[in-house]
Amino acid sequence: MPDEFNPQIVIEAKLTEDDGTARDKVTRVQHLGTLSMRGRQPHEPPRFEVIACIAGRGFKVRREDMKKLLLSTRGKVFTLENLDRLIDCSRLAEFRTR
Repeated sequence: MPDEFNPQIVIEAKLTEDDGTARDKVTRVQHLGTLSMRGRQPHEPPRFEVIACIAGRGFKVRREDMKKLLLSTRGKVFTLENLDRLIDCSRLAEFRTR
C-alpha cells in the first residue's frame, strides 16, 4: 500500500500447519523488516510498515521464530483472534476512507 513503487505498508500473510513453512515465512518477514530500514538510522521510522497475518499450528511450534516475527514487524503480528484490530493498530488507519 499504496502501490508497488512507493510502499507504505507491506502485509505478509500465511496459514501453515508445519513449522518448516512457518520458518520460511518468518525469514521472508525478517528480510522485509531489513529492507524497511535500509538507509535509515535505528532511531528513524522504517520506510514502510511490515505486518504479518498468520494462522495455523506451524507458527505455534517454534517460540524463537515467533520472537523473530514480532521483532521484525515491530509487534505488528495479527492472528485470527485479533485480525479485527488490523486497521486500528497499524498505519492502515491512515488510508481509511471517511
